[in-house]
Amino acid sequence: MIAVAERINGMFLDVKKAIQKKDPGAIVDLAQRQTEQGAKYLDINVGTAAEDQQAAMRWLVETVQGACSTPIALDSQKLSVIKAGLEVCDGRGLMINSVSGDDEKLDVYMPLAVEHKAALVCLTMTKEGVPQNVETRVEIAMNIVAKAMEHGMDMPKVFIDPIVLPITVDQKQPGFLCQVIQQLKLLSDPPPSTIVGLSNISQGTSNRHLINRIALVMLQGAGLDAAIIDVLDTDIMDAAITADMLLDRMIYSDSYLKAARM
Repeated sequence: MIAVAERINGMFLDVKKAIQKKDPGAIVDLAQRQTEQGAKYLDINVGTAAEDQQAAMRWLVETVQGACSTPIALDSQKLSVIKAGLEVCDGRGLMINSVSGDDEKLDVYMPLAVEHKAALVCLTMTKEGVPQNVETRVEIAMNIVAKAMEHGMDMPKVFIDPIVLPITVDQKQPGFLCQVIQQLKLLSDPPPSTIVGLSNISQGTSNRHLINRIALVMLQGAGLDAAIIDVLDTDIMDAAITADMLLDRMIYSDSYLKAARM
């Protein structure tokens, strides 16, 4: 599974302070520790930590690039902030996170992703909101696949996010997500990649770490390719790596946990 590390985000107090003070120490530390724990991408999100989000994104990208060689996921709902990050990217692997499934949005973001050879996270939601059933999410996903073909995107670089909602809102959601992921693997050849923002599933619960862990393994069993997670949570990373091994996605050895993090 592709682990996208979530901690370089302005919503966290240590990152917010680092952005505001332009202090690279905390950012460098997070970039390096998340890489050591097996992150395949480092998600970078300014959030509301800075008034000038474009300048803050440039600073974050440059700081992370100076700390490690791990690919970067540029995370913002503002196109101008994404473009600011792209301006200073050094050509390493790249992901753009994220865009809704509306055609007008896809027609802007997909050419940008192709130009920069970036993966693109595409949400199964439109201006009408998040569908409450499997069928509509799959319909939006297949429209995203068709748009990707139209724009010449490599299908493995199209990451479909079926949208994780908290189980406190709707306990049927994990089952819905599994069905969407399974159907996407059957309806497209080659299929797109799939990704979730995992931590949403446990919002408002008292057993967040356990719920996140079990949900991730469930989704991996359904065919999930990637997840935005806290890679510094050793238990969830060990569970994800072990699930991959048991699903025959990696070769077993006594040091498989260590090998997967290299």
